Amino acid sequence: MQRIRLRYTKRGRLRFTSHRDFQRAFERALRRAEVPMAYSAGFTPHPKVSYANAAPTGTGSEAEYLEIALTEPRDPERLRVLLDESMPAGLDVVEAVEARTSGLADRLTASVWELRLDGVAPEDARRAVDAFESAETVEVQRRMKNGIRTFDARSAVASLETVEEAVATDSAPADRPTDRPCAILRLVVRHVTPAVRPDDVLSGLRAVADLAPPVPVAVTRLAQGLFDEETGTVTDPLAPDREAAATEPHTAAATAAATAPA
Repeated sequence: MQRIRLRYTKRGRLRFTSHRDFQRAFERALRRAEVPMAYSAGFTPHPKVSYANAAPTGTGSEAEYLEIALTEPRDPERLRVLLDESMPAGLDVVEAVEARTSGLADRLTASVWELRLDGVAPEDARRAVDAFESAETVEVQRRMKNGIRTFDARSAVASLETVEEAVATDSAPADRPTDRPCAILRLVVRHVTPAVRPDDVLSGLRAVADLAPPVPVAVTRLAQGLFDEETGTVTDPLAPDREAAATEPHTAAATAAATAPA
């Protein structure tokens, strides 16, 4: 059985798709691309797809990950192209590697988020960020299945800063206001329990500095992976698989690519 790990995006209006919507679209893409999927046992077999830490509905993302299991070897890049062509524009499969290591989900310990605050002056955002960073705890509330829960949003935040320009991606809506002030925040947050989301940090900014954007904030996940405590950066979770492939290039996937008809 071959395992392939994929990175995909949620861009533009497709950021409003739920995780279940994506699952349905991806399973249709697997059938269209005629991927030789491995299936679970039982009365209702399902394709073996493992999803890892999906972004909340309404947020864009450049770094979503999943893993699929195949019954026949395939070249990862050819498979990526076929799946990308079978997916709706905006749900783009942008990277594929053969799984050579274990524990992909264990390497997703932090995320980098970009928050676009239209209608907020950068100097107001900087004051709010300074207040948030200097606080020991920032309690926020979120409605959960068992009711309202209060928790600290500050401890999970590794860094929060204002930036001059947004990262160039296709996820920013074209109809966002452009004739008003706009502050852009870069947020690195650890994956903890309960999960601290970008909207929790926004609630914290409102609590400590009364920062309340006049329009909904555009949120995009730029990266997720293993958090490096020394550098404060988030590393690429697929890098170990690429490094293993570089040292052992002759695998089942390479054999399949070499023997595939032209």
